Amino acid sequence: MAAQAPEPQPAPRHSDTGEWRGIVLVTGTDTGVGKTIVTAAVAAAAQASGLRVAVIKPGQTGIADGAPTDLDVINHLAAPETARVLAEYPDPMAPLAAATVASLPPLELYEVVDAIRTEAEKHDLVLVEGAGGLLVPMGVRPSGAAWTLADLATTLGVPTIVVARAGLGTLNHTALTLEALSRRGVPAGVVIGAWPNEPDLVHWANLSEMLPHLIGALPDGAGRMDPGVFRRSAPGWLTAPLYGVIDNWRVWAEETGDGHH
Repeated sequence: MAAQAPEPQPAPRHSDTGEWRGIVLVTGTDTGVGKTIVTAAVAAAAQASGLRVAVIKPGQTGIADGAPTDLDVINHLAAPETARVLAEYPDPMAPLAAATVASLPPLELYEVVDAIRTEAEKHDLVLVEGAGGLLVPMGVRPSGAAWTLADLATTLGVPTIVVARAGLGTLNHTALTLEALSRRGVPAGVVIGAWPNEPDLVHWANLSEMLPHLIGALPDGAGRMDPGVFRRSAPGWLTAPLYGVIDNWRVWAEETGDGHH
């Protein structure tokens, strides 16, 4: 029996109604949830709105395997005006651990802050993609203590996009991440990184729970699209704060997947 879609309500209007401008961080509930593709989609939608967009990856790890980096993917899909990586490390692990293992200088918090603010002076939107989840150790403070993307969000005082999975287990991870940001006074919204082509009941149930925070949902496989198709499609995956056109999740649900019979 086909899963029944719940009754999604109109997209929420956040206190910061309108578009998210300036600096916006992108984190995830975990690694591999789709942060890079979501970053590319927001960049594409913002550029389609006429904005000058920069994307910064503070720490890129795992470069030794020769696979395309996150910025390679973003440049391919969205071609932002500026794309920068501040440090690269060979091993596929958290940036601070990767720096230690490779005996390379770790990311220093205030050098990262300065680099981001420099780009913000030249662009309308600067998207900063983290590594893994919100509390992954990214680098060190001048004191030698580790810092995380949560620390970067509070230091900069900017909103954060939380990229989440659609399936089983996502509600707890998403709630923990949103709570951690809320306790730090950081505004946040959720984007589903990969909405399945054939959603099950669990996906629709999770969607209903996320609706108060939901500001976007990308289709599974978006990252494999032709770049031109990706850029034209991106606004249809996002709500107005992220330069998209979704204004009613009920309509979106009726047009999406096969779980709405």
